[in-house]
Amino acid sequence: MSRDQLCLFELPSAPVVKRVAPAPQDASCTRMAGDLPASLRLGTSSWTFPGWAGLVYDREAPERVLTHEGLTAYAAHPLFRTVCIDRTFYAPVAADVLEHYAACVPEDFEFVVKAHEWCTWVRFPDHPRYGDSRGRPNPHYLDAEYARTAVIEPTVAGLGRKLGVVLFQFPPQELADFGLRRGFVRDLDRFLSALPRGPRYAFELRTHQLFCAETIAVLRSHGAVYTYLGHPAMHELHHQHRHVDPSDDPFMVVRWMLAKHQRFERAGAAYAPFDRLVDPDERARASICALIQDAGDRPTYVIVNNNAEGSAPLSIEHVAHRVASHRREATA
Repeated sequence: MSRDQLCLFELPSAPVVKRVAPAPQDASCTRMAGDLPASLRLGTSSWTFPGWAGLVYDREAPERVLTHEGLTAYAAHPLFRTVCIDRTFYAPVAADVLEHYAACVPEDFEFVVKAHEWCTWVRFPDHPRYGDSRGRPNPHYLDAEYARTAVIEPTVAGLGRKLGVVLFQFPPQELADFGLRRGFVRDLDRFLSALPRGPRYAFELRTHQLFCAETIAVLRSHGAVYTYLGHPAMHELHHQHRHVDPSDDPFMVVRWMLAKHQRFERAGAAYAPFDRLVDPDERARASICALIQDAGDRPTYVIVNNNAEGSAPLSIEHVAHRVASHRREATA
């Protein structure tokens, strides 16, 4: 059969796949976003949750689709001006991947990027995920050269001016493994002294004994900040606020990660698919708003996890409403 004869037959066309688009937002949400301080960036911990259909996305899509397509729709939400990239905690991400993320968001959008966990484990956990290294001392712990080559340089190259903060998250560990507080503070000072200048650095602690005046002083001496953390491993946010004044720092990072009565895995199972508030926490919301108010016009990044109340987008709406209402009252 000739080529001309083949053209007589209608070939089946490939199915048209609709791309993920932003969910429609009420006009009041856009007005509320306009009432927030320009220095405030609200966002979530990652963006790949199918249960956010109707809240963030126009339809339900698999996580693998949202990984590639969801960020543009996420960044179109009036209240979202940042997001935390969580995957970088588990493995370094190449600059070209981060460059793709940067191309998906508006010019005024900024990312919070977790540093690879090898920077912050004193010894690797006794877990199969760590292979032959499980349970052994970590040679990359607070190694500034590793942080520079594996984390900071590709992050800066990929995100450019859309990089907001590089976040070093220290998982819960035995205080003795750090060499007690004195050893941790000494190693932290050495690490910060050797990091490249330029990016904003924030440090999140999940061993409550490390939350002390000496740690805060070392961070501030290098222009880095303590991350206010809503997590059962730490004192409540209002306690952290009472001991660390955000007005003494060049910028602020708040991360509301987990309800105070939950464990992370159990919360994920209890709250999925993350489309409603299950455990509203007015006390935590009020603490976050007080921190935002005290930050003034400093760059402020507030990251909320689904496991804080059940749905990060809805938690952010409540926080934004409190902040916007307070600002309106203050200017009335």
